[in-house]
Amino acid sequence: MFRKNTPQYFDQSEEKDLKNYLNHNIEDYFVYDVHSEIIGAGGINYFFEEKLARISWDMIHPNYQGHGIGKRLVQHRINHLNANPNIDLIAVRTSQLAYKFYAKMGFALEKVEKDFWATGFDLYQMQLKNKN
Repeated sequence: MFRKNTPQYFDQSEEKDLKNYLNHNIEDYFVYDVHSEIIGAGGINYFFEEKLARISWDMIHPNYQGHGIGKRLVQHRINHLNANPNIDLIAVRTSQLAYKFYAKMGFALEKVEKDFWATGFDLYQMQLKNKN
Protein backbone atom coordinates (compact mmCIF):
# COMPACT_ATOMS: atom_id res chain seq x y z
CA MET A 1 0.00 0.00 0.00
CA PHE A 2 2.93 2.34 0.71
CA ARG A 3 4.25 1.96 -2.83
CA LYS A 4 0.79 2.61 -4.28
CA ASN A 5 0.81 5.97 -2.41
CA THR A 6 4.32 6.89 -3.62
CA PRO A 7 5.12 9.56 -4.81
CA GLN A 8 1.70 11.17 -4.29
CA TYR A 9 1.79 11.06 -0.46
CA PHE A 10 5.16 9.54 0.45
CA ASP A 11 8.70 9.84 -0.82
CA GLN A 12 10.43 6.58 -1.84
CA SER A 13 13.09 7.22 0.80
CA GLU A 14 10.47 6.84 3.56
CA GLU A 15 9.93 3.14 2.83
CA LYS A 16 12.86 2.14 5.03
CA ASP A 17 11.35 4.23 7.87
CA LEU A 18 8.04 2.40 7.49
CA LYS A 19 9.78 -0.99 7.56
CA ASN A 20 11.67 0.04 10.69
CA TYR A 21 8.42 1.22 12.29
CA LEU A 22 6.62 -2.04 11.50
CA ASN A 23 9.53 -4.18 12.71
CA HIS A 24 10.56 -2.25 15.82
CA ASN A 25 8.26 0.64 16.82
CA ILE A 26 4.75 -0.64 16.34
CA GLU A 27 2.57 -0.35 19.47
CA ASP A 28 -1.09 -0.31 18.39
CA TYR A 29 -1.77 -0.87 14.71
CA PHE A 30 -5.14 -1.04 12.99
CA VAL A 31 -6.08 -2.22 9.52
CA TYR A 32 -9.23 -1.72 7.49
CA ASP A 33 -10.09 -4.60 5.23
CA VAL A 34 -12.72 -5.32 2.62
CA HIS A 35 -13.25 -8.97 1.69
CA SER A 36 -9.96 -9.90 3.43
CA GLU A 37 -7.98 -7.30 1.45
CA ILE A 38 -6.24 -4.65 3.55
CA ILE A 39 -7.14 -1.27 2.07
CA GLY A 40 -6.22 1.00 4.98
CA ALA A 41 -3.86 1.05 7.93
CA GLY A 42 -2.55 3.26 10.70
CA GLY A 43 -0.91 3.05 14.09
CA ILE A 44 -0.63 4.71 17.47
CA ASN A 45 2.54 5.30 19.45
CA TYR A 46 2.51 6.25 23.12
CA PHE A 47 4.60 8.75 25.05
CA PHE A 48 3.21 8.23 28.55
CA GLU A 49 5.66 10.58 30.26
CA GLU A 50 4.19 13.39 28.15
CA LYS A 51 0.61 12.01 28.35
CA LEU A 52 0.74 11.99 24.54
CA ALA A 53 -0.24 9.50 21.83
CA ARG A 54 0.77 9.93 18.20
CA ILE A 55 -1.28 8.67 15.28
CA SER A 56 1.21 7.27 12.80
CA TRP A 57 1.66 5.91 9.29
CA ASP A 58 -1.84 6.43 7.92
CA MET A 59 -2.41 5.14 4.44
CA ILE A 60 -5.36 4.16 2.31
CA HIS A 61 -5.20 2.19 -0.94
CA PRO A 62 -5.63 4.75 -3.77
CA ASN A 63 -8.67 2.91 -5.17
CA TYR A 64 -10.50 3.53 -1.88
CA GLN A 65 -9.44 7.11 -1.12
CA GLY A 66 -12.26 9.62 -0.88
CA HIS A 67 -14.76 7.07 0.47
CA GLY A 68 -14.50 7.95 4.17
CA ILE A 69 -12.23 5.05 5.11
CA GLY A 70 -9.40 7.29 6.28
CA LYS A 71 -11.83 9.28 8.40
CA ARG A 72 -13.23 6.11 9.98
CA LEU A 73 -9.72 4.78 10.66
CA VAL A 74 -8.61 8.02 12.34
CA GLN A 75 -11.87 8.32 14.29
CA HIS A 76 -11.49 4.72 15.50
CA ARG A 77 -8.08 5.56 16.94
CA ILE A 78 -9.32 8.80 18.49
CA ASN A 79 -12.15 6.85 20.15
CA HIS A 80 -9.64 4.23 21.31
CA LEU A 81 -7.51 6.97 22.88
CA ASN A 82 -10.50 8.77 24.41
CA ALA A 83 -10.91 5.70 26.62
CA ASN A 84 -7.35 6.07 27.94
CA PRO A 85 -7.17 8.38 31.00
CA ASN A 86 -3.36 8.51 30.72
CA ILE A 87 -3.43 10.42 27.41
CA ASP A 88 -4.13 14.17 27.34
CA LEU A 89 -3.01 14.98 23.78
CA ILE A 90 -3.25 13.18 20.45
CA ALA A 91 -0.66 14.23 17.90
CA VAL A 92 -0.12 13.55 14.24
CA ARG A 93 2.91 14.36 12.10
CA THR A 94 1.89 14.62 8.48
CA SER A 95 2.77 16.62 5.36
CA GLN A 96 1.33 19.53 3.43
CA LEU A 97 -0.43 16.91 1.31
CA ALA A 98 -2.68 15.62 4.11
CA TYR A 99 -2.79 18.21 6.89
CA LYS A 100 -6.17 19.61 5.78
CA PHE A 101 -7.67 16.14 6.29
CA TYR A 102 -6.53 16.14 9.91
CA ALA A 103 -7.66 19.74 10.39
CA LYS A 104 -11.19 18.62 9.41
CA MET A 105 -10.88 15.94 12.12
CA GLY A 106 -10.20 18.65 14.72
CA PHE A 107 -6.41 18.66 14.83
CA ALA A 108 -4.77 22.08 15.23
CA LEU A 109 -1.54 22.96 13.43
CA GLU A 110 1.36 23.33 15.86
CA LYS A 111 4.42 23.70 13.60
CA VAL A 112 5.67 23.37 10.03
CA GLU A 113 9.17 22.32 8.98
CA LYS A 114 10.13 22.46 5.30
CA ASP A 115 11.55 19.33 3.61
CA PHE A 116 11.38 17.33 6.85
CA TRP A 117 10.38 13.93 5.43
CA ALA A 118 12.21 14.42 2.11
CA THR A 119 12.67 17.21 -0.43
CA GLY A 120 9.20 18.57 -1.14
CA PHE A 121 7.60 16.76 1.82
CA ASP A 122 7.17 19.19 4.70
CA LEU A 123 6.36 18.30 8.31
CA TYR A 124 2.99 19.52 9.58
CA GLN A 125 2.80 18.70 13.28
CA MET A 126 -0.74 18.81 14.67
CA GLN A 127 -2.47 18.13 17.99
CA LEU A 128 -5.92 17.37 19.36
CA LYS A 129 -6.96 17.42 23.03
CA ASN A 130 -8.08 14.00 24.23
CA LYS A 131 -11.66 13.90 25.54
CA ASN A 132 -10.96 11.26 28.24
